[in-house]
Amino acid sequence: MPAIKLAITGVCGRMGKRLVALATGDKSLQLVAAIDKPDCAELARDAGEIAGIGAIGLPITFDLRPTPDVLIDFTMPESTRRWLKTCRDRKIAMVIGTTGLKEKDHAAIDVAAANIPILQAPNMSVGVNVLLKLAALAAQGLGEDYDVEIVEGHHRFKKDAPSGTGLALADAILKSLGKTRKSLVYGRHGEDAQRQGGQVGMHSLRMGDEVGKHTVYFAALGERVELGHVATNRDTFALGALRAAKWLHQQKPGRYSMGDVLGLK
Repeated sequence: MPAIKLAITGVCGRMGKRLVALATGDKSLQLVAAIDKPDCAELARDAGEIAGIGAIGLPITFDLRPTPDVLIDFTMPESTRRWLKTCRDRKIAMVIGTTGLKEKDHAAIDVAAANIPILQAPNMSVGVNVLLKLAALAAQGLGEDYDVEIVEGHHRFKKDAPSGTGLALADAILKSLGKTRKSLVYGRHGEDAQRQGGQVGMHSLRMGDEVGKHTVYFAALGERVELGHVATNRDTFALGALRAAKWLHQQKPGRYSMGDVLGLK
């Protein structure tokens, strides 16, 4: 079987560098485009050198010259919007790992998914996606009598809060409980901050070089259930994205998630 032709955006970022390094070492993939912003200081340099694996003969560009089978995008919402249009117009399957997307972005993904296969997930980690399933099952089994609190932690440079994964955990739990995001409480402060029935607490930590830590607490009077995931390096997200890209290449147009890849639906 011929190698899947792959394009990666944001290759000068932390995630982009690991995607380039790991994709280059995967014989089932052929990296054909390494892309970053037009004002990137590393533009035209070899993508492998930037990723720390040595020259691979592929310069970094700001545009997409070849037409790959799949494009992986871990950038910013404004950049993702542009690449979504490009992929739709050129019939390229797209893996979206960008966080901080708005409702209008998800609506645009839904529209594009009528023409191309798209996998969008706030977290590509296999472990995190198993955690999403476990959290939903726990909420369903424990029910309304248990207080629910979600704590997510990331490095000091992360811009959006709560994290996309934190919100995905909240959505999975809320769906199991028959609730909406109106039940979310983002942190607590003040003289009268006592927990109210039916609330789901959401708390964000930003500190040092934390890669990603998520914990869900289900607590009643007398016991507590804790579910959590800790990422120790970015390879867990990059490997999940590459796994998603290989799976997505075989799919028909539609919108997919990591749950589809892992058979957790």
